[in-house]
Amino acid sequence: MRDDDALDNNPNIARRELAELHDDLFGWSMSRCDFDRVMAEDLMQQAYMEVLTGRARFQGGSTLKTFLFGVVQNLARSRFRRRTIRLRLLKTAAVEHPTAIAMPATDSRRRDRVWAAVRALPARQRDITELVFCRELTIQEASAVMGISVGSGRVHYDRAKKSLAASLADLRDDDKTGAFA
Repeated sequence: MRDDDALDNNPNIARRELAELHDDLFGWSMSRCDFDRVMAEDLMQQAYMEVLTGRARFQGGSTLKTFLFGVVQNLARSRFRRRTIRLRLLKTAAVEHPTAIAMPATDSRRRDRVWAAVRALPARQRDITELVFCRELTIQEASAVMGISVGSGRVHYDRAKKSLAASLADLRDDDKTGAFA
């Protein structure tokens, strides 16, 4: 890393690397805020302030991506805990009591079914599934972001896969019979 590319208060982080990870980090921030863009932008700004001021200091004990995801995760836990719980309750109520039912196209029905199954997972299983599949972290990195041991991460990941396989088995059967073709 060039010296002029390093952050003043966090010399182990290059501005270029930070910029390269922005899209992935914003996706994780959106997820932590239940896809409320304004809240996610606020969370990202707070995370960048923590990194730029050196309050969250990268020492190289993990990858930069894991470190940054952890910063966002910790800020979301402390700052948005009550708001996130309320949003999830509202979304659950909206799913259980929809006011209108529209028949979506086949692909969107499949996608909706998959995401409904993911949302139905317990929080840690849902988080590790998103980090591994959507954010392309390893189980070890995802465990570090979540603040749990690697063993716990593996258990949550395994249980999530088994639960999703069971709840989506009929989709696999529909593929074989051509029901979604």
